Amino acid sequence: MESHLRSILKATTYRCGGLLVTGLVTFLITKRPELAVSVALADTAAKIVTFYLHERLWLRISFGRRHPPDYEI
Repeated sequence: MESHLRSILKATTYRCGGLLVTGLVTFLITKRPELAVSVALADTAAKIVTFYLHERLWLRISFGRRHPPDYEI
């Protein structure tokens, strides 16, 4: 099982790339750097929380997991 800290770090590192993409796309569309930065930061914060909650929810679902045997030598 993954720790809360690992889930947080995974979400954060994944969103670093997303922050850059969102900021760049927003800037290319609007040509306004201040808007691009604010949209990218707001989007990143919302998606980190969403990803974390999604990750923790999936840890509660046993679908597709293999369970270790009850006894192993």
